[in-house]
Amino acid sequence: MKFKFHGISIDLLYASVSLLVVPSDLDISQEAVLYDIDEATVRSLTGCRVADQILRLVPNIESFRTTLRCLKHWARRRGVYSNVTGFLGGVNWALLVARVCQLYPNAVPSMLVSRFFRVFTQWRWPTPVMLCAIEEEELGFPVWDPRKNPRDRTHHMPIITPAYPCMNSSYNVSTSTLRVMIEQFQFGNKICQEIEMNKASWSALFEPFNFFEAYKNYLQVDIIAEDDEDLRLWKGWVESRLRQLTLKIERDTYGKLQCHPYPYEYADPSRQCAHCAFFMGLSRKEGVKIQEGQQFDIRGTVDEFRHEINMYMFWKPGMELAVSHVRRKEIPAYVFPEGYKRPRPQRHLNHQHHSDKNDPGNGSPDSQLKRKHDSTGIDDTEPCRSVKRASISPVHPKTSSPRSGNVSDEPISNNQQKVTSNASGGSQDSPGSGNQDQTKCSSSSHASEKSLDSVASGSKCVKIEAVCSGDVTSKHVDCISPVKDSTAPTVAVSTTLKRVAEKVVLELVGSESIGGNNAELLQIAETDMGNVLVENLHFGGNGVPQSGLPEELEV
Repeated sequence: MKFKFHGISIDLLYASVSLLVVPSDLDISQEAVLYDIDEATVRSLTGCRVADQILRLVPNIESFRTTLRCLKHWARRRGVYSNVTGFLGGVNWALLVARVCQLYPNAVPSMLVSRFFRVFTQWRWPTPVMLCAIEEEELGFPVWDPRKNPRDRTHHMPIITPAYPCMNSSYNVSTSTLRVMIEQFQFGNKICQEIEMNKASWSALFEPFNFFEAYKNYLQVDIIAEDDEDLRLWKGWVESRLRQLTLKIERDTYGKLQCHPYPYEYADPSRQCAHCAFFMGLSRKEGVKIQEGQQFDIRGTVDEFRHEINMYMFWKPGMELAVSHVRRKEIPAYVFPEGYKRPRPQRHLNHQHHSDKNDPGNGSPDSQLKRKHDSTGIDDTEPCRSVKRASISPVHPKTSSPRSGNVSDEPISNNQQKVTSNASGGSQDSPGSGNQDQTKCSSSSHASEKSLDSVASGSKCVKIEAVCSGDVTSKHVDCISPVKDSTAPTVAVSTTLKRVAEKVVLELVGSESIGGNNAELLQIAETDMGNVLVENLHFGGNGVPQSGLPEELEV
């Protein structure tokens, strides 16, 4: 019987012992209590006998209990606390923690938590975890022994109970669920290492697992009934068989497709009938060679599972089961805590820029709309990200462009001065640079305001770094004209922006030919300024090939 008493989950077990009167001081730890009883009673008594034996075998009971409470809470947060779905239950976690307590008898709970993840990250499964040697009495009950029992050899994560008859308490673990738990052990070990180096806090260890962002494909198991009581019975039956669906998928795909059953249920409040749903993440097994584009047809596997589910002895009209394949973007909104899907982290638009080069629909309105949506992002409160954050060095006056070694004496035409803003249709400053709507055109006493205005006429100044004549200062004068065509080619913009920037430098220096003072000025500028960061602009091509400057710009 399962129930909750003051919020504490309790399993009440029944045992029929071979005694006329059950004394109040009956010691069930003695093997004599197991005489002349059936196997069901043995299993009932084993739970209490194992709990008592664990407390006898741990060196410090209080440290054991504190550590166990911590790790059970961690397991629930990370979605690996469920014996029925193929993970570990309360007894399993207690045995693992007790083994670590034996290995570190003088450790405090915080040290035991850290050592727990270290030990079981390195544990070589299926090596069994045992608190004591396996006892073999003459009562005839089977004990876990892979040398004698071929079935015991198939267990993936054996955790052996310390009381007779010794059994594997984690026989429900499959290849897929073992993989998930090992990954979570590695996560916990990594966080604990960072905590020891004061790089993280304990709260980071208990961050919930983002299950619905971890996979691209999922199985959704919808359970429907007429009323809440029927749903409770129907759901319990289906949940107890979900582990079989995991095993069948592993069997039919030869282990190439792995499942991650999530042990939590979700209900759709918009449905009129009683409803809940379970989800299973699907992923290909790492390290297995799979043909490109290979797909897995598990429709027959799902039909077999549904057929077994419908064999429920207490089935009633209205009890229905539906298993469907959903992609990550199709996950229903009711599974998220806030009732809506959390926006995914925005990709840097530089990746989008490179992918668009080979996109056959690059010029289509749909592709342009997609790029504009990516640039603006989902959350309107966040500032738009820059198209490219490139690192360049000051342009040498002898060069008209990073790809040319000659000075161009031709003036910059009006067409060459046209530049477009970022895809969001507006200008922006880097975080902490001040108000975006204010002009950032502050010059030094030796800078030519007329020359700047001639280059940036009709434009809004955002930010660029330039070298001013007379003394070495940084000038924020990035000039971006009003948007006329938000879909202008990026390559043309890059070429035009380079010429505009070079013209600004040439006019600030005051000469188009290298001279004594100017050469010295540029040499000082190269030493003091280093690489110039250009915000919201994209420069392609090669850098100036001279000492201390990059041979190539990062694209």
